[in-house]
Amino acid sequence: MKALKFYATWCEPCKMLSKIIEGVGDKITMPIEDIDIEQNMELAQKYSIRGVPALVIVDENGTEIKRQSGMLMEDKLLEFLS
Repeated sequence: MKALKFYATWCEPCKMLSKIIEGVGDKITMPIEDIDIEQNMELAQKYSIRGVPALVIVDENGTEIKRQSGMLMEDKLLEFLS
């Protein structure tokens, strides 16, 4: 399993979420793949991303397991990724 983090370079909440992820990096065991929606529109469409930031947890086949849209604080982020 891994998490796909959809973001845009102009998105302030995306930047805040990235800082939170960096801050708790030692507590996160799941790999997180950053996906710029403007550079990878195909993947954003595949997962029906309507807003950023968005986190989508997928299995080894790329099948969506769960998702969370919007900004997450540290405790909710760790809960979502666990």
